[in-house]
Amino acid sequence: MSFNRPTLAALVARIESDIDTRMEGADARLPAADVAVLARAVAGTQHGLYGYLDYLAAQVVPDTADEEHLLRWANWWGVARKAAEAASGTVTFTGISGTPIPAGTLLQRTDGTEFQTMADVAIASGSAVAPVEAVVAGTAGNTAAGLALRLTTTMSGVQSAATIGAAGLAGGTEEETVEALRTRLRAYVQEPPQGGATNDWVTWALQVSGVTRAWAYPRYVGRGTVGLAFVCDNASDSIIPDVAMVATVQAYLEHPDRCPPGCEPLVFAPTPAPLVFQLADLAPAQASVRLAIEAALKELVLREAEPGGTLLISHVREVISTAAGEYDHVLLYPTANVAHAAGVIATYGGTTWSES
Repeated sequence: MSFNRPTLAALVARIESDIDTRMEGADARLPAADVAVLARAVAGTQHGLYGYLDYLAAQVVPDTADEEHLLRWANWWGVARKAAEAASGTVTFTGISGTPIPAGTLLQRTDGTEFQTMADVAIASGSAVAPVEAVVAGTAGNTAAGLALRLTTTMSGVQSAATIGAAGLAGGTEEETVEALRTRLRAYVQEPPQGGATNDWVTWALQVSGVTRAWAYPRYVGRGTVGLAFVCDNASDSIIPDVAMVATVQAYLEHPDRCPPGCEPLVFAPTPAPLVFQLADLAPAQASVRLAIEAALKELVLREAEPGGTLLISHVREVISTAAGEYDHVLLYPTANVAHAAGVIATYGGTTWSES
């Protein structure tokens, strides 16, 4: 039987009743009586204590714990929260040959985001390529190739603008959310490590910053091999990981602390298959209803899509019909289950609207 926290009014009534019962001639229900004031003061104190007990009750299990206590639970089980990562890449400086550019040189994007060089370089033949990293970790540092960063302080012999390299500045990720950490902790507790079982590879991949979903395939190309596909749903450009991210996860899985002897992990990025939903005759045809349906479809793809998987048409119809404000619609596409080949994953490609 669950415990129900008494309301403040119930506590006041309970204490008033106790006073009337135990103090002859007292009437705690008279508003001007001293004992009435006492009843409310004591009830207020008790109500606060009950509130704290409510709070503590939520912290004794990880699924309802707040951020502070969830971190303690995760630390107890050895599940570390994934830290934010800084975006990095290269920039090309131009200037007078022989001019040195020291590590720690600050550059700035037009919106004020700052980056710093990570190694000493010197201009040769009119240019120099330097590794740079965002000063503040997070997705805000991710920047497209070809854009310019400008020196925050003028340097003699060096042009103020530096051009971002062909790979752009990438790899910036935010700190893992509380709910994402809670999900990983639940999976770790319910499916503890078993020395290289299928679930272990997924657990290990999800420990890499930026990885949000992963799938393992035992005996991927024969005995002793395991395939591992993953995506990065919080990336600013595409959920499909680039070559550098695949290499990072590959190296993490190959570490002796994780990879069992005789096992060979093969990490790869799935091939995206953008799915464009087509709807007509929406009722009511309001922007808010369209936004609710689009959000529901995005969540559906995020929740159910996997490499080689099938997106069920019944689930598509369900999320559209249960979206806030939707009364009626015609689903033009898809009209049947959407199946994908091995290694191909559905991604949300947008929603089109029309009138029949």
